[in-house]
Amino acid sequence: MTDPAPPFDRIAFARRVLRAEAASLDVVAGRLDDGFGAVADALFACRGRVAVIGVGKSADVGQKTVGTLNSTGTRAYTLDATRAVHGDLGSIHPDDVALLLSHSGESDELVRLLGPLKKLAGAVLAITSSDTSTLARAADAAIIYGPITEACPLALAPSTSTTVMLALGDALAFTLLEQRQFTADEFARFHPAGALGRKLALVSDWMRTGDELRVAPETDTVREVFAKVRHGGRRTGAIMLVGADGRLAGLFTDSDLARLFENRHDDALDRPVSEVMTRTPVVVAPGARVTAALDVLKAHKFSEVPVVGADGRPLGMLDITDLIGLDPAPGVAESRPTLRLIDRKSA
Repeated sequence: MTDPAPPFDRIAFARRVLRAEAASLDVVAGRLDDGFGAVADALFACRGRVAVIGVGKSADVGQKTVGTLNSTGTRAYTLDATRAVHGDLGSIHPDDVALLLSHSGESDELVRLLGPLKKLAGAVLAITSSDTSTLARAADAAIIYGPITEACPLALAPSTSTTVMLALGDALAFTLLEQRQFTADEFARFHPAGALGRKLALVSDWMRTGDELRVAPETDTVREVFAKVRHGGRRTGAIMLVGADGRLAGLFTDSDLARLFENRHDDALDRPVSEVMTRTPVVVAPGARVTAALDVLKAHKFSEVPVVGADGRPLGMLDITDLIGLDPAPGVAESRPTLRLIDRKSA
């Protein structure tokens, strides 16, 4: 009688798969040679777009690589290998370069395209495992990542090979990003929607303006300020006080008014608001990132922060209620413009 088999440890097995793929990435990183540089140079010099072509799982990798290239400053598109031989090769421009992905380098669909692509595209590039493959030998430049073992227990399903190609696509895209000195501001232009777009947005995109602002002269009394100030749309709880020159002189909030009542300073209601306003308030420039402004609002427990121009004149108001749900995006903090604390006495 044999002992029952031990239960299958799924977590341990999953860890082995991940570690196997991670180990292969490390090996491939050590194998990188001048071929990577040659492919990167050809992509950097491309005056048109990058046509990324693959078959099966390699095509899926290509689609993701195209997305990364487009979002980081390198124009790219996918080209289906099967459709290409039936007319879609017409999308190739002489200024374009073709980047072909194939683990074996012998995929029939890609091999059939090599001749036409050599005539139509500015260059034919490849990412493959074998330097003796048909693809590698025909390409103008190739990244050869060498032999690897698939993480699949049957050593059949594309796994480690697709992970390697995916990582190499990222490495190319980010190498080009560095060469082009592609900035976070440029990245933000390509991501206007969704949470990422909001986190990369500028204060000028989110600040309240026009009728939504409450602005009054600093010489008015508190009573006059609240009697005169009218606003439409969303209500903000802060009034920006300006001097005779139109520059921001201070801030007075609903909370400040409540404190006057609580402390029975009723006489202050008929005194100039400049006597009770907050002078030299923290302000933000319109070109600062929303995430930078959010950090300040959270750190000081402010509900709003004025937006002022280089001349010190108020341009808008950033209200915390419009930013609920936003958190700083990893990797963006280093490039955020700094919030400016303006000393009105020396300005």
